[in-house]
Amino acid sequence: MAALNPRVIPPLDWLRSFEAAARLANFTGAASELGITQAAVSQHIRLLEERLQSKLFTRLARGVALTPEGAAYLPHIQFAFAAIGNSTLELFRRRPTENVVLRTPVSFAVLMLAPRLAALSAALPFLTLQLETIHKPADYGDDWLGLDVRFGDGNFPGRQSTRLTTETLQPMASPRLAAADDWRRLPRLSVVGPRQLWGDWFAAAGMAPEPAPTHKADTFVAALEAARQGAGVLLGSRPLVDASLRDGVLVTLSDFVLGSDAGHHLTAPTGGGLSYAEDALRQWLVTQFQAQRAGGAP
Repeated sequence: MAALNPRVIPPLDWLRSFEAAARLANFTGAASELGITQAAVSQHIRLLEERLQSKLFTRLARGVALTPEGAAYLPHIQFAFAAIGNSTLELFRRRPTENVVLRTPVSFAVLMLAPRLAALSAALPFLTLQLETIHKPADYGDDWLGLDVRFGDGNFPGRQSTRLTTETLQPMASPRLAAADDWRRLPRLSVVGPRQLWGDWFAAAGMAPEPAPTHKADTFVAALEAARQGAGVLLGSRPLVDASLRDGVLVTLSDFVLGSDAGHHLTAPTGGGLSYAEDALRQWLVTQFQAQRAGGAP
């Protein structure tokens, strides 16, 4: 095997500071997690940017944001760290199976996590995942000290969060319903809650909604299944519906896509305190979903 050029691979402490600062969007938070000073993190980032001859962060009034170059680099560094950790564990640290509880909305558990469980078992064989589904934000509880997945803009008091998905909304229906002359007259499907998404979509699209009955479900999973069965038109939340679109069970009815600042975030208590298995799960999930958002294979 050819020797690695030490000038190609930056020092590990620079990369650790970059990964933590990128994930937390904050140099001070990265320093606290790594057990070093904020000045040391800043120096590591500066040296890394000089080595790569690219700016990785934009400094903000509060925290930092990744540049396009930094955002492209981050999933590769996190994947490399995960690979090193998994290989080390597999070869040298035979750990007993550890149970990890993850609280998550039922839609995310069914549509995004369930298809990945086989890959999770292969990547983290020492981990047993226990999913606890959440129906209302209040069900998370203020004293929860483990990992959870929350939907929103990423601002969750007392929690540090990493974005997994970004929501976009688009009307869709079964292929049979899609053949209708005017899909706006078909029954509409929605989810009970404070968000009036159909009204927002029609207003943003500059279209007038035709009178039509609206059927409501208390979970997005139920509304999605109704759409798959041809019960009406769903304002599909992507990427939750992507598998149904790929399979051809649903088709889009309009090219207009309503963007959103909301999405799913993996959150943990501010200040750390995660077990080895919880941190391994956190890194694995972040790597999986950041690779998906970047358009690459998980």
